Amino acid sequence: MNTMRRVLGLRDLVLLNIAAVVGLRWLSTAAQIGPSSLILWALALVIFFLPLGLSVVELSSRIPGEGGLYLWAKAAFGDRHGFIAGWSYWTANMVFFPSLLLFGAGVAVYIAGDRWLALAGNDLYNGAFCLTALWGATVLNIFGLQRAKWLQNIGGLATWLIAGLVILCGAWAWYRFGAATHFTATNLMPNLASLTTLATLATIALAFDGLELGPILGGEIREPRRTIPRAILIAGIAIATIYIAGTAALLIALPARQIDLVSGIPQALASVGDRLGFPLFGAFGAALLTLSLLGGLGAWITGTARLPFVVGVDRYLPKPLAALHPKYATPHVALLTQGVIVTIILIAALSGSTIHESYRMLIDMTLILTFIPLLYIFAALPVLRWRGVGSDHATTAIPGGAIGCWLTCGLGFATTLLAIVTSMLPPENGSSAVLFFLKVVGGCVLFIGTGLAFYARGKQP
Repeated sequence: MNTMRRVLGLRDLVLLNIAAVVGLRWLSTAAQIGPSSLILWALALVIFFLPLGLSVVELSSRIPGEGGLYLWAKAAFGDRHGFIAGWSYWTANMVFFPSLLLFGAGVAVYIAGDRWLALAGNDLYNGAFCLTALWGATVLNIFGLQRAKWLQNIGGLATWLIAGLVILCGAWAWYRFGAATHFTATNLMPNLASLTTLATLATIALAFDGLELGPILGGEIREPRRTIPRAILIAGIAIATIYIAGTAALLIALPARQIDLVSGIPQALASVGDRLGFPLFGAFGAALLTLSLLGGLGAWITGTARLPFVVGVDRYLPKPLAALHPKYATPHVALLTQGVIVTIILIAALSGSTIHESYRMLIDMTLILTFIPLLYIFAALPVLRWRGVGSDHATTAIPGGAIGCWLTCGLGFATTLLAIVTSMLPPENGSSAVLFFLKVVGGCVLFIGTGLAFYARGKQP
């Protein structure tokens, strides 16, 4: 029987983490808030990113192997909860992929300056771009992680390069022309008594999500107990720098009110380039941003496909999902199944208004599914420590003993819970708050209920 091959080294995992976690669109999202977003980034770093990184490092040290968070939740709370964690993570990403692809299509039109902008609203262009990117990354993964890892490696390098370019341009713009945004002690401080600010903080915190993706590939990482902690440390420093310094650079280059959600980075680079006599800066930035998005897509396709494979091995999902390709030793059935599901959702997103509204509703309903596995991560570690599971193998632990562990996991759990609560709040221009709440909760019940039906079927002798 074929087994998965250990092809990921330290460099690969560092770049995978950067590609998976850093969504450069978050720079534009945060910069639109204004200077107070810098303090919100710092708070999110303390209350979510550090707890997540520390928890993932210790959990992957205690229980390494293919499946990551699925294995951790299963060891701490039993098979059913392991299934819910893995199922929620996988299904939530099925909706995330189309939104990432459509964002990438929107950014790519800026590569040719003003000449391609008319394509932004063209469904044929958007569909062709998204399907080519989706199935290109999927086929690469079927041919083996040895090949597929280069997409996320290129994406990680592009992310680091464009972030560095944004930061340098911001510094140069400040030196030559002064800051476009006025920074004061007053506008730097967010109003943490406001529910809207707390919702924004939760959103920014979840921009740091993704460090748990690498350990899902634990069976394909060389020396995982040694490689995963080092990769998370190196990538963590890079990620925090990109988010905080990158947002500050955007605010220096452009006033917050002028920063567009999709084109914010090409827009800022073009603005600085025009003032310096380099008009192609914006197009170059758009090309790098597109590569970064494609690398992130490749990383998530690689990681999430391992979850239905591992759950299939445990017989809780249809047996074919547990198959490995006879030549490339990759979970090809899981990858193809994932690709087909995302294609269907993507077509729905690009279809007529009624189906399009259903897609928007699907996004609202599945937001919480993104957060559920994180609750399991923060809850599992104290339980596994208390039981002594994996203590003989743990090479890295959260400092401070039991108190340090509970404080770290408690802080991460509370932040994630805050994100869940705020995701149930209706949009300001939305309809009935009660209807929105029922839609969100009902959607989660529907998704989890569907998964549990698979689980119950798999439990039958």
